[in-house]
Amino acid sequence: MGKEGFLSPKAIGNRIKAKGLQKLRWYCQMCQKQCRDEVRKMARSSRMTLLRTKRVQNNIVYNEYINDREHVHMNSTQWETLTEFTKWLGKEGFCKVDETPKGWYIQYIDRDPETIRRQEELEKKKKQDLDDQERSAKFIEEQVRRGQGGREPEEAPVFTELKRESEEEKITFNLAKGSCSSADGPSKASVALGPSALKAAGSGKRKDAPSTSEAKEKKKKSALDEIMEMEEQKKRSVRADHWLHPGIVIKVVTKRLGEKYHKKKGVIKEVQDKYTAVVKMIDSGDKLKLDQSHLETVIPAPGKRVLVLNGVYRDTEALLDSIDERKFSATLTLDSGRMKGRRVDGIAYEDFSKMA
Repeated sequence: MGKEGFLSPKAIGNRIKAKGLQKLRWYCQMCQKQCRDEVRKMARSSRMTLLRTKRVQNNIVYNEYINDREHVHMNSTQWETLTEFTKWLGKEGFCKVDETPKGWYIQYIDRDPETIRRQEELEKKKKQDLDDQERSAKFIEEQVRRGQGGREPEEAPVFTELKRESEEEKITFNLAKGSCSSADGPSKASVALGPSALKAAGSGKRKDAPSTSEAKEKKKKSALDEIMEMEEQKKRSVRADHWLHPGIVIKVVTKRLGEKYHKKKGVIKEVQDKYTAVVKMIDSGDKLKLDQSHLETVIPAPGKRVLVLNGVYRDTEALLDSIDERKFSATLTLDSGRMKGRRVDGIAYEDFSKMA
């Protein structure tokens, strides 16, 4: 038999597959392309989701893009270099762009209605938490005011210099009902002290009952501590773009290191410059220095201990109660700090990780 021609069934089938005209059984909505099987669809979808939602180096994104046989090469565009194209993406508002010593990093700004709705829900939840904290602070201030008996803060006594009009005049002090005078004779002039002197004299009587004053002082200090705690929570409510923390378990997602480390787990031993971690692999024991964009958090089984890495409860240890796969979030019970025992819902997967 001769070679298969251009119009042979096999050649036609190959061209149909190349154009993506096969059956629409597996279709990746994220990439808007057909896939040969479900495995390729899941792999491509997860890879594109990672590139869209994470802070990734622009070269990695470009290499993923040019894997498509129908891609448009950089030489065919108006930009001469990838750096100029990256700057244009940041200027037009398509991505968050920042330059580091390791190169340019980009993070896609997802304007999908479903994503925007989820972000609005998170913002609403964050605002509600802040409102709860403000109400708690006002309640504490009210308790402090009631502890003071509703009195305004006492003004500090003002001390004045004692002056005599003549050197022959004698001075007497009237501290109570009776008057105290000198033994030489009646005084020609007397100087009566005001309420400040009476307060000073009465301070000795107050010392006899220290229990009530000490209790009030303790109550004031505890209220101030609560207010300071609320302020710290407000400061930590601001989300950061870095989440690495020593002592957590992570997973390597980059393929640049080969199949030996791809999808393997390790423990962060040290964090350098906020975005770089020294990781010790669990299987091999090797130590690697990896960027944050090459790692992802590890979600343990319910009941295991985790560490919150971002958001209001950052750096707080907790127990994993349940996982909501539809919302890509989990419910945690805080296990450290002043809010120990509090149950928190809606913590995103990327905001916590398993503890080593």
